[in-house]
Amino acid sequence: MVRDGVYYAAGFTLAAAVIAWLTNPWLALPLFIVGAFCAWFFRDPERMIPAGPVAVSPADGRVVSVVEEAPGITRISIFLNIFDVHVNRAPISGIISSVNYQKGMFLAASRTAASVRNEQNQVTIQTEDTQVVFKQIAGLIARRIVFTKQPGDYVSLGERVGMIRFGSRADVLFGPEWHVEVREGMRVLAGSSVLARRAGTPEPLEVRTVALEESVLCPT
Repeated sequence: MVRDGVYYAAGFTLAAAVIAWLTNPWLALPLFIVGAFCAWFFRDPERMIPAGPVAVSPADGRVVSVVEEAPGITRISIFLNIFDVHVNRAPISGIISSVNYQKGMFLAASRTAASVRNEQNQVTIQTEDTQVVFKQIAGLIARRIVFTKQPGDYVSLGERVGMIRFGSRADVLFGPEWHVEVREGMRVLAGSSVLARRAGTPEPLEVRTVALEESVLCPT
C-alpha cells in the first residue's frame, strides 16, 4: 500500500472506532467502509517488468485514444477510473530531463480536451538516442498529482514515480522511432503492458506470452 493510503485508512478507522465507542456502532459503519476503501484504493501491487527495447504503460487503465499529436508524434491516452491502481511508473529507463507542472481545469479525464486543458504534470525522460514524454493529468475528482522524482534523476523501466488520486488520465508521447503496440479500447497495466517498441526490433517470445496472459486477465 502507498504510504498516504496508510494515513487515510488509519484516520478514518480511528475516527470510526471513537464514534463507535462514544455512540452507536452503526453510526461508525460509513467511516469503517471509507477506511477500507482507502486501504484498497492506495494498493500498490508488484508488476512483472518486460525486457527489451520497449516502453511500458505509466498507468493502469483503458486506452481511450491513439492519435497523431503532431507530425511524427503519437499520443497514447489512458483513462484511469476510480477502481484502477493509481500508482504511476516510468515508461522507459533514462534521465528525467524536465518536469513541468501546469495549472488548469478539472474536466472529466475521459474527455479529449483534458489532455490540454486540465491540471497536469509533464515529464520528459531522455536517453542517448530517444526521449518519451508522459503526462499525469488530473480529472474531475482527482485533485492532487504526486511525483516523487526530480530533474536529473535516473529512472528504470517500470519504476514507481508517483500517483494521481481518485480517477485521472495519463498521456504518453512517442516519436517516429517508436512503433505503437496498443490500440484504442485495450486495458493496460502500469509497468508491465508494452505500449510501444523501438522500430525495427523483434518482439521477444516472453513478451508475447505476457501480453497474451494479460489479454485473458484484462479483456477489452
